[in-house]
Amino acid sequence: MDDQSGFILVTGSSGRIGKSVIQRLGGKYPIVGFDTVAPPHKNDNLEFIKVDLTSPKEVADGLALARAKYGAHIISVIHLAAYYSFSGEDSPLYQTITIEGTQRLLQEVKQFKTEQFLFSSTELVYAPCKVGETINEQSPILPQWAYPKSKVITEKLIHEQRGSIPSVILQIAGCYDDKCHCIPLANQIQRIYEKQYISHLYSGDITHGNPFLHFDDLAEAIWLAVEKRAVLPSEIKLLIGENKTMSYDEIQREITSQLGEAEFETFQIPKWMAKIGAWTLNHTPFVQASFIKPWMIDLADDHYALDISQAHDELGWWPKNFVGDVIPKMIHSLKSNPYEWYKTNQLEMPKEMKNENASLKDR
Repeated sequence: MDDQSGFILVTGSSGRIGKSVIQRLGGKYPIVGFDTVAPPHKNDNLEFIKVDLTSPKEVADGLALARAKYGAHIISVIHLAAYYSFSGEDSPLYQTITIEGTQRLLQEVKQFKTEQFLFSSTELVYAPCKVGETINEQSPILPQWAYPKSKVITEKLIHEQRGSIPSVILQIAGCYDDKCHCIPLANQIQRIYEKQYISHLYSGDITHGNPFLHFDDLAEAIWLAVEKRAVLPSEIKLLIGENKTMSYDEIQREITSQLGEAEFETFQIPKWMAKIGAWTLNHTPFVQASFIKPWMIDLADDHYALDISQAHDELGWWPKNFVGDVIPKMIHSLKSNPYEWYKTNQLEMPKEMKNENASLKDR
């Protein structure tokens, strides 16, 4: 270790973002990881402690163990743990994990010499914008479903209860990597790959879209925030995402092109029709449930484009990746081994794919 004075605490350390952040941090600082499950791969840079943030005792005991080994100096709390679901329901877990878990953690680390509290929020706390406009850190706040609403409440909680601990709130775009690992994008690819009829239908404006962010670029932003902790403002919010937004239609066409298919058309359908279709697909016995839920249809027209100049000014950060350049890598991974791609993206496999994989194993 280059610096044995203090340690970094990473919550949600066994997740995909946690893994990327820990790899980027490398061996410069001792790292303590909190999560409810052990990391799937051994990491010599990580001291893992099983902690459920909903338990006051586990949080206190976990930090006591960290203190006993590394002392009372926390270089940075990188708080990634949160509840997330595409069900659209206002689950009590948003309150107990995201909001109360953060409050509990924040109160405990006040007992340490804590240099920084970094919280992973979302760009979705903001109101959508018009095509041609961008969102910045002063844009209107308007979360539209349970997940971003929980982040808005938690951001406010950190502002009010951080005390003398400097805070960094990163408002992050939807993350992906070279194999996808992005639930909405993976489902979009799946619909086109399987030639599902609904892949040609969309209930929103197909010229609208959402920005993305490669896991590597997020890890770099977090690394820079830790390294620059001494010169950052005592309280700061930064939008972290790609500065270009592909429209839904552009992504559709890029996926289709990489799959070697013919020219692809996406047709806009009325929202009432889309809701009936989504409800039917999710409630019909013996039919694979659709990723698309009725609540998503009301948000299908939303458009987000980010002004990331503040992250560049404060951190010297700029994304090195762009989702439009990485989709070919995702499709290459899919075509090279469809079974593994479906498995790693946790998608329901068609029967023929399961049968083909079983047949290959029997040979």
